[in-house]
Amino acid sequence: MILSQLLDHVEYKCVQGSLDCEVTAVINDSRKLVEGCLFLCIKGASFDGHRFAAEAVEKGASVLVVQDDVEVADTVTVIKVADTRKAMAFISAAWFGHPARELKTIAVTGTKGKTTTTYMIREMLESAGLKTGVIGTIEVVIGDEHIPVNNTTPESYDIHKYFRQMADAGCQCVVMETSSQGFKLDRTAGIMFDYGLFTNLSPDHIGPNEHENFEEYLQCKAMLFKQTVKGFANIDDEHYAEIVKDASCDIQTFGLKEGADLHAYDIQLTRDTDFLGVDFKVDGVAEGAISCGIPGTFNVHNALGAMSVVLSLGLSLDQINAVLRHFTVKGRVQIVPTGYDYTLIIDYAHNAVALESILNTLRAYNPPRLVSLFGCGGNRSRLRRFEMGEVSGNLADLTVITSDNPRNEEPQDIINDIITGIEKTDGKYISIIDRREAISYVMNHGEAGDIIILAGKGHETYQEIKGVKYHMSEEEIVQDVLDGKY
Repeated sequence: MILSQLLDHVEYKCVQGSLDCEVTAVINDSRKLVEGCLFLCIKGASFDGHRFAAEAVEKGASVLVVQDDVEVADTVTVIKVADTRKAMAFISAAWFGHPARELKTIAVTGTKGKTTTTYMIREMLESAGLKTGVIGTIEVVIGDEHIPVNNTTPESYDIHKYFRQMADAGCQCVVMETSSQGFKLDRTAGIMFDYGLFTNLSPDHIGPNEHENFEEYLQCKAMLFKQTVKGFANIDDEHYAEIVKDASCDIQTFGLKEGADLHAYDIQLTRDTDFLGVDFKVDGVAEGAISCGIPGTFNVHNALGAMSVVLSLGLSLDQINAVLRHFTVKGRVQIVPTGYDYTLIIDYAHNAVALESILNTLRAYNPPRLVSLFGCGGNRSRLRRFEMGEVSGNLADLTVITSDNPRNEEPQDIINDIITGIEKTDGKYISIIDRREAISYVMNHGEAGDIIILAGKGHETYQEIKGVKYHMSEEEIVQDVLDGKY
């Protein structure tokens, strides 16, 4: 592709060279340089691509895109922009032929509920015959292909690469999780989403290399409604007004408050041994009864958000109900049948806010005992450990403290911090370092009617210890316990 075509929507200055040169590849990783490529000198928290400018030229790059001055041979074209990361988003879109224009694009943002809501939307659209791709925390889904990911919102180059693959595979829609970091780092810059959905907001991702404070976190989330055609927002969230105040699109609301455009009422919790759900009625833009196969009022909000989007795309309540009655998401309040007379759940809750939310949700089903098993990640804030210990001590009848991803810390040191928090409460607890043994313990000591939650790992299939990721799937561990291996 000719360089001038790649720069069509970029503000730039050509420092040296020609705009008519041919570009063979778009690269932002110096380890992947190829002859004739365009190399983007990206500045990150711990690296600076400008340091590799000369090396890129030596290895055959024909174009450098920079935001700082570089000294290189005059045989290469140098394009200067204000922000190379933002420029990468526009260049990547052009490189892949603007694939977002070939898809109905749906973006979901919020502190909690993004993954669940994203998969709800996908399953509803697929059931209506609309082939739909997914980009999110768990994976990228393109037809039958499931691709692991490292970031909730990938780098802009990867987003457009996935969009292109989806369009070429016959997808009509894509639904993606859009994180605050994704907005902050311009990973979605230049994309005008057809639909944007806000779930909720609470303090998270605040600290080094993330967000300076809650205000910045909120502002990054609010960016969604400046780059979407039609927005949907949870009117019950305490930060709703701040999120939508600068929106450049029409906003349709959903929630439990009277006056919401899609309003839920008459909420009823439903339970069987291997089933926790919630039934409710809706009025407003649609009227009828809904039966949802995942528990809790917060999942009413997730369902309402997903329903708002698909109703706008022409689906009926009958089509929606057919999906929601049997809906599950891997690692998100995922009920694992055991054959025993207790309910076993795997969930990704890995901070105090999420753990408190899920334990309160499960407590509402009035189990004789609520058992909470969790650990905390190493090389992360110790405050999270104290908080999660205190939350579980206050809300669970029994807490089993175990290991999560200890990373480079000693698991017992992490457990001791959690114990510091739980001992502020009157909650009963035991600690078992080995997570497999801990899961075996709660399963073999489960009592009739218990709700047992394995919290923190969710969809993850590894445990990170001393820089190495070892395979570990909680679903597999549960099956091993049932098979008598633990």
